Amino acid sequence: MRGRLLVQNAFMVLPNGIVEGDLRISNGLIETIAPFGGLKPVVGEHVIDATGLYIIPGAIDPHVHFRDPGNPEKEDLESGSRAAAAGGITSFLDMPNTYPNATNRLSLEAKISSAAKKAVTHHGFFIGATTNNIPDLQSVQGMDGVCGIKIFMGSSTGDLLVHEQKHLENIFSNTGGIIATHAEDEKRLQSRIPKFKHRTDIAAHAECRDVECALIATKRAAALAKDYDHRLHIVHLTSGKEADWLTSNKGNLITTEVCTQHLTFDQDDVEKLGARALMNPPIRYTEDKEKLWTRLKDGTIDCIVTDHAPHTLQSKSVGFPKAPAGMPGVETSLPLMLTHAKSGKCSISDVVKWMCSGPAKVYGIKNKGSLIEGFDGDLTIVDLENYKPIQDSDTWTRVGWTPYAGMELTGWPIYTIVDGIVVHKREIGGLLRGKSLSLPGSTGRLIKFN
Repeated sequence: MRGRLLVQNAFMVLPNGIVEGDLRISNGLIETIAPFGGLKPVVGEHVIDATGLYIIPGAIDPHVHFRDPGNPEKEDLESGSRAAAAGGITSFLDMPNTYPNATNRLSLEAKISSAAKKAVTHHGFFIGATTNNIPDLQSVQGMDGVCGIKIFMGSSTGDLLVHEQKHLENIFSNTGGIIATHAEDEKRLQSRIPKFKHRTDIAAHAECRDVECALIATKRAAALAKDYDHRLHIVHLTSGKEADWLTSNKGNLITTEVCTQHLTFDQDDVEKLGARALMNPPIRYTEDKEKLWTRLKDGTIDCIVTDHAPHTLQSKSVGFPKAPAGMPGVETSLPLMLTHAKSGKCSISDVVKWMCSGPAKVYGIKNKGSLIEGFDGDLTIVDLENYKPIQDSDTWTRVGWTPYAGMELTGWPIYTIVDGIVVHKREIGGLLRGKSLSLPGSTGRLIKFN
């Protein structure tokens, strides 16, 4: 089902600027954008008076771990997509390190079938690379819903690890599409872990998985991309050194992303939050955070993601180093970035570029990421005037917590709209959690890629 909707009197964040006016969605597509308004309701049309609110394109998170199949106590495709919708995200791309891993066509078809029954937002999936699954990687090239190949060059959550040069060369030389890499150097990492095994302070995490671990792998992946003329996307950039190096070396083949947490937290926050802030690669230092902002603004970094990777608070409670790495973030990323915009760190149009049109451009997502007539009717209508603190109890993620608990944020989505249908709603002045309005599988579609 694709909806018919009229939004009136909103500030619309268009590709060429912000203007007040009306926007109509018909049969799930943006039919008319009317700067300065004037659109009149027609029979059977859902009408929203968005006076004082902002319309932005539905945000796209191209890096989530919704734990489905395998760990429903952490998340599944229904709970994850509801959390996404609560955060104004209307499309997500899910990673392959599930149980079982998504490393062949059969496992991807199972995830796609599951999403059709569970998800309330649009969805796509990565296939995971192994040391011996080239035929599987080739078999899904161009398949609807498959956005690219994920390579874990360094050990992280799960058992997908490809780090030997011969295996990496085999993948880069014999596949097409986009390769997305978790860039940490396994050899350096394994040589350093024993030196830190006596440490139980969380500061040891960033010292062990240091900047050189990331930089070596980033340079290695970039060389492979250039040697084999292969599109490469480097996920969750964390260090200023990597970002600076990429400024002069990424060329046309390479894109990259940064997580909201790496733009927001530094070593002091890690010390305060403990295992809640534990992730791979780690949150680093103030100078890294500021340099990532610089390289985001100058275009070196192409988009913003969450790496939403939920773990239960019980599993986190054992503390470093035994606690699992990863944190939820899909329902806070847009308000967090809009709060940064309101504080003067960037503009609202910057946030739209980094969280909407940027991911669409990186992955070639058709008809999404911008408010353009003829594009899909995926919108987020946000309130930028009211600040509200988020608490663990406000979250939709199944693990029920957020690393941003206690932070006052603005830009909370009042309406999240998928194909012209409201899938999540908040009342201004009401409970922050809001209401999820879609039945599982009733909204959202499989994403197609150029």
